[in-house]
Amino acid sequence: MLKPITPSADAWDAFIAGRRDAGFLQTPEWGALKSRFGWSASLVALADEAGSIAAGAQVLYRRLPLGFGTLGYVPRGPLVDWERPEVVGLLLAALDADARRRRAFALKVEPPFEDSPDAARCLRALGFRPSPHTVQPPRTVVIDIDRAEDAILETMKQKTRYNVRLGARKGVTVRAGVRADLASFSALMQTTGARDGSGVHAPEYYETAYDLFVPKGRGALLLASYEGQDLAGIMVLALGRRAVYWQGASSDAHRNLMPSYLVQWEGIQWARAHGCEQYDLWGVPDEDFDTLEAHFAGRSDGLWGVYRFKRGWGGRLVRMVGAWDRVYNPLLYAVYRRLAARNVS
Repeated sequence: MLKPITPSADAWDAFIAGRRDAGFLQTPEWGALKSRFGWSASLVALADEAGSIAAGAQVLYRRLPLGFGTLGYVPRGPLVDWERPEVVGLLLAALDADARRRRAFALKVEPPFEDSPDAARCLRALGFRPSPHTVQPPRTVVIDIDRAEDAILETMKQKTRYNVRLGARKGVTVRAGVRADLASFSALMQTTGARDGSGVHAPEYYETAYDLFVPKGRGALLLASYEGQDLAGIMVLALGRRAVYWQGASSDAHRNLMPSYLVQWEGIQWARAHGCEQYDLWGVPDEDFDTLEAHFAGRSDGLWGVYRFKRGWGGRLVRMVGAWDRVYNPLLYAVYRRLAARNVS
């Protein structure tokens, strides 16, 4: 008989380490990071009589501005055997109870499985509705890296493979960054944000992420430099079989040396050395393959610019099932939907 529990961080960590569907967004480290920047984290699980966790979720809660209430959010979860309806039902009841204790008007989930008509029907049958607001990018490019290095290179587009090798030939070097390098990385992020018109976190955000993930071997900061000047950097986060290209930035200087390609290749090498089987490039426009290929050359808004870079790495286009909402307060949820629609438009 399974019963709801609030697991310790260590118990939860042991549970997710053994699941193929778990990712870095369900780690205690991610909960700790978000808790320092406006969210609160809660662990909800089902355990058997021996105390072993069978299913669960890390839930993030945040008060919305202007008194619109609290939103609960499960990134890339819950983690449960979705083909066992009795377990799913028990877990959802525990999540409902947790959300109501915190007076959440809705619970948003982004399940860790790919989109399909069956997946959508399953979520609807469980009382979820498609959300107007997806937090994590639903569509991405995933590279299978559980192969020989030459095989990975061979699946890249010729231009990407050439750019990877160009930087090394021209004297670009890549190093594993230490904490003192975060100032340089943050400066690169500011440059990139100004150039692309994208949002950038405060330096403290990257510092906290580094402190939480890197010492545990669940993350790496990599920097590409030329003649003593840092030109590009990435932060890679990993759990189990999958590594994610989480953050990336580049300078306006020496772009002809293609440092972003070389540092990304080193990120893949880091992931392979840590036993990962997949490298997730984390976000492209939410369009089908034909639309992406038809328009990537002429568009640079949103994630279109990064698609031009990511399409060359030989990965496969994957769409997750996206965000689905479980509603507790219909009135506040209606206001939330209107605000979300306004922000999208």
